[in-house]
Amino acid sequence: MNKSLLLTRQEYMKKSERVIALDVFRGITIAAMIMVNQPGSWDFRYGQMSHSAWHGCTLTDLIFPFFLFIVGVAMWFAFQKQGQKLTPPLVKKIVRRTILIFLTGIFINLSKQLMSTGEINLAMLRITGVLQRIAICYGIGAFMCLLLSPKQLLLVSGGILIGYWWVLWHFGGTDPYSAEHTIVSQIDAALLGQNHLRSGHLVDASGLFGSIPAIVHVIWGYLLGRIVSLNADRKELVLKMFIWGVPAVLLAKIWDYVFPINKILWTSSYVLFSTGAALIALAFLVWIIDVNNKRGWISPVMAFGVNPLFAYVFAELWGSAMTYLIKVPLDGNLVSLKYYIFSQLFAPLAGNLNGSLLYSALIMLFYWSILWVLYQRKIYIKL
Repeated sequence: MNKSLLLTRQEYMKKSERVIALDVFRGITIAAMIMVNQPGSWDFRYGQMSHSAWHGCTLTDLIFPFFLFIVGVAMWFAFQKQGQKLTPPLVKKIVRRTILIFLTGIFINLSKQLMSTGEINLAMLRITGVLQRIAICYGIGAFMCLLLSPKQLLLVSGGILIGYWWVLWHFGGTDPYSAEHTIVSQIDAALLGQNHLRSGHLVDASGLFGSIPAIVHVIWGYLLGRIVSLNADRKELVLKMFIWGVPAVLLAKIWDYVFPINKILWTSSYVLFSTGAALIALAFLVWIIDVNNKRGWISPVMAFGVNPLFAYVFAELWGSAMTYLIKVPLDGNLVSLKYYIFSQLFAPLAGNLNGSLLYSALIMLFYWSILWVLYQRKIYIKL
């Protein structure tokens, strides 16, 4: 493995010692992401373990924006070494990381296509995805954050949210926020072609156009990172995050009446709501970890927090292999390893609904055991 991709624990902790709560928050987010992405059966899930069918927001809907928000916070501390200046080496680093994350997302899509169909068909390859959106938001957000002042960032992010609202309303016809009429899917199809979007869905939840408001999560996370670095008083920091987070959630709920909270469209009200929720959640963690110094429980969570992209990529590939690639005999037929484990072990043990939840929890612990070994061996993989 390229040594440039690895950090020792001492190097990592030196870089992040002031934001331990951030790594814990990121670890919890990644663990939750794995659990909701890999239930025992997609037919048996509790409501909060599923995405909203259209309008609305479940706990599952908060996971992706939480991660983007964390990307922004971490960005502030990562750019401190260059004094928050857009130097040529930093430009190269941002561009390189953006491309690598995007290409990793394409690799996941290629792997899933190969495992599910037995062939590579570039004409039908999905270009969009979770990592692709992260790459876009990181790349554009990084340049914006380094080129604009905090006040300008607030004005621009507000303009993005209002502008996105106007575009969806103005070009969406009589029912602008419906899956059938939204301009979001039309723009994505025009830019990429319908064959390169998520199949079986009217709107690609990780499409290109919806990535524009998602950049705001990174911007606001970056601004919070700045505030964290300038506030030595952690009690005051917690209070500030609550003061911003609670009104953001309430304002988003009011906005929801005219511009619905919708993850698939990544509406502006959804950005405001999920950012407010992230501020509240992170405030709780800072209060527990930094203010009250309750850290005895955080080491297991840190295993996810310090290797988030590796955790996600490995979980996606292994989960797909269990679904499409690895077959085992059952009643004279070959079934997927995932179906076999769920139907023969977890469903009989706990019932369909609880068995599906138990499966997702244990598969998450399986991934954690691998990440724990990396953590104990002081191996941190980055792009």
